[in-house]
Amino acid sequence: MDLRPATLRTRTFYRPEPDYTRPLFRIPGERRRRMRARLEFLYGAAQADAWLPELERIIQVHCAHKPPEMIAKERRYEPAERFSERDLVLITYGDIVHGDGQSPLATLHAFVNTYNRGAVNTIHLLPFFPYSSDRGFAVVDFNRVDPKLGTWDDIRDQKRRYDLMFDAVLNHCSSRSEMFREYVNGNPLYRNFFIAYASPAELTADQRSKIFRPRTSDILTRFDTLNGPRWVWSTFSADQVDFNFRSPEVLLRIIDGLLFYVRHGADILRLDAVTYIWAEPGTECVHLPETHAIVKLIRDVMDTAASGVALITETNVPHADNVSYFGDGTDEAHMVYNFALPPLALHTFYREDATALAHWAAGIRAPSPAATFFNILDTHDGIGLMGVKGILPAEEIDALVRTAQTRGALVSFKMTAGGQAEPYEINATWWSAINGAAGEEDIEFQVKRYLACRSLALAIPGVPGLYIHGALGSANDTELARETGVKRDVNRGRIDAAGIAAEMKRPGSKLAILSRRLGPMLAARTRLRSFHPNGAHRVLMLRPEVFCVWRSAPENNAHILAMTNVSNRVVPLSIPLERLPVRAARWRDVIAGREWSARQGALEIGFQPYDVIWLEPLSGKRP
Repeated sequence: MDLRPATLRTRTFYRPEPDYTRPLFRIPGERRRRMRARLEFLYGAAQADAWLPELERIIQVHCAHKPPEMIAKERRYEPAERFSERDLVLITYGDIVHGDGQSPLATLHAFVNTYNRGAVNTIHLLPFFPYSSDRGFAVVDFNRVDPKLGTWDDIRDQKRRYDLMFDAVLNHCSSRSEMFREYVNGNPLYRNFFIAYASPAELTADQRSKIFRPRTSDILTRFDTLNGPRWVWSTFSADQVDFNFRSPEVLLRIIDGLLFYVRHGADILRLDAVTYIWAEPGTECVHLPETHAIVKLIRDVMDTAASGVALITETNVPHADNVSYFGDGTDEAHMVYNFALPPLALHTFYREDATALAHWAAGIRAPSPAATFFNILDTHDGIGLMGVKGILPAEEIDALVRTAQTRGALVSFKMTAGGQAEPYEINATWWSAINGAAGEEDIEFQVKRYLACRSLALAIPGVPGLYIHGALGSANDTELARETGVKRDVNRGRIDAAGIAAEMKRPGSKLAILSRRLGPMLAARTRLRSFHPNGAHRVLMLRPEVFCVWRSAPENNAHILAMTNVSNRVVPLSIPLERLPVRAARWRDVIAGREWSARQGALEIGFQPYDVIWLEPLSGKRP
């Protein structure tokens, strides 16, 4: 039986214009009280009472765009099935694939359709709006598709076949945006939209020293305005000015914008840099109670106005802080980025030892069936290091960085509370981070090691995400990074559609081999209910060289024993059946199709270097 939400099985589109002939939507009483409580916590009782009617108006306008069939589907929505084993997200820029004769978004769509083979069901379109810097994350106009990429019709065409994840860049906007221009011009409507000081001394040295920063630039940027010079809070760069969420008008403007994205095709909203949205001088200005209250209010709005639309928080911070954005599992993010996984995966393959990964993976649990992890290795940014702080010792993180650098990686830094720069992110493609130059190694062997590493993100509980350069096994684009001076561009090179097609036709090429081997792995991962995010998992610590995790379907009627040799060594492994939840006599590798038989109460498996073996029981009984 297909338990996926009806809203995700078929495509239903919002009406372009609202229908006000129907009764207006009313927020249910308990949810209305909850929303008011969030507003009161943020702004006080009087402001909560003043702004709650405007929040309801925004929701009413949104709901008036829904056709009847969408309303009917939302009534059948099952939160525990919002994500399933079928979900696989491709992360990509809208203009990263170059071809002839179409808009970049249309070219991307055709490219994905050509090579997908049915595994990817969701596309994360990185910011596709007009922007002034930071590869799309300094947004000039939040409501337009960048004409250089295409149109909203191109987005709609992708929506017909795929679920879509949009970036909600809610922490800041471009200094060239109309909103900030109006602030600079003294428009009183925008007086409170940004965090600004008449003098940089108003933010004291002590306050500055406590602010957690992902950058080494100054926190304040001078702008000359109609009302004189102002020093504006800019967490990420001088071109990215932070919104002032102490203003209820700003928060409601953002919520209105998020619902606009939903009407234009967003199934998942990625809350970019959400960690930093509430500034409180004298604190680290991250993970504040007000920040969580805002995320919870956005969740309330989506649960009320757009059932099935999921929130994912992008918080590249230590694991304990990261998972706090789940809330209680039902009231905050549906997904959080599993930022501890990428550095742990690199550590595992650099050391050829899965011990640290196994101990960590044994303890990861989503707090409810309505929440799960987003399991990535590489993204458009790089390989963040904050997620592994407190999991790996400092000396192991340093060794990780040094090893990556020997393989051509660049390193980005952040400012510590003490004003010191420390490594924040490794900038490299995943292929180069794992294989480096690889010397005289056979390309088949390099692909095998690469896919062994990638299998980790597929095997552990959660929804897997695959960056487009990771899917293609791209090497570092050091020339682009050198040209732009942006370290992250090493992982953002242009993809030539014609060049990819030509390489795919050469049977011995890296891309042809990678496609041939990755396809069956992704097909198995998205076909088998044992990989459902809400199924049980158990990590088996059998040998340091082998990462082994038992996965079960939520109904406990299907199982997978997923194993990866993380070493360049032949590893004999004996698995006593008494250690497995199902004692089967016969097993089948769902990737390669090979069968295995248990003998004398144990499975005997001889792992070749970097083997990936996913076994499902064919016969047997529970102990």
